[in-house]
Amino acid sequence: MGIRKKNETIVEMGIRLYKEYEEVILYLVFGVLNTVLSLGVYYALTFTILNANNAFQLQVANIISWIVGVLFAFFTNRKYVFKANKKESQFKQFFNFCISRISTLIVDMTIMLVAVTIFGLNDKIFKIIAQIVVIILNYLLSKFFVFKKSAKKEEEKN
Repeated sequence: MGIRKKNETIVEMGIRLYKEYEEVILYLVFGVLNTVLSLGVYYALTFTILNANNAFQLQVANIISWIVGVLFAFFTNRKYVFKANKKESQFKQFFNFCISRISTLIVDMTIMLVAVTIFGLNDKIFKIIAQIVVIILNYLLSKFFVFKKSAKKEEEKN
């Protein structure tokens, strides 16, 4: 696991590692695409129709970019990352996905409140720490709460 096996080429090792860690790799790839999309929406809004110097309009841009990100993440995670069962209620999965994303948004805001506002620590460093925590929590919540596979399906897979 993870290291090169005897007589295995680099390409074969790459394919094996991809298959072994496909879900995590795809989660990270779509996460990067989601970040680019969210930032693109935010900057497009603040450079065109919304004024970033207006506190209300700034938050509107932030909320719209968050919603676009959640929608993109839901559909890509459902189809490509976790390969969710199409028979399961998409509405229920979407509802659970939104609940989980709102939960991690609250975690993010709490980390920033405690670290930066209360303790006066560096906001740039703690935003990165908060994002790492959120990424891990989003993955775990998606895997075990939103797109969970039944034990029977996991046995069939193995």
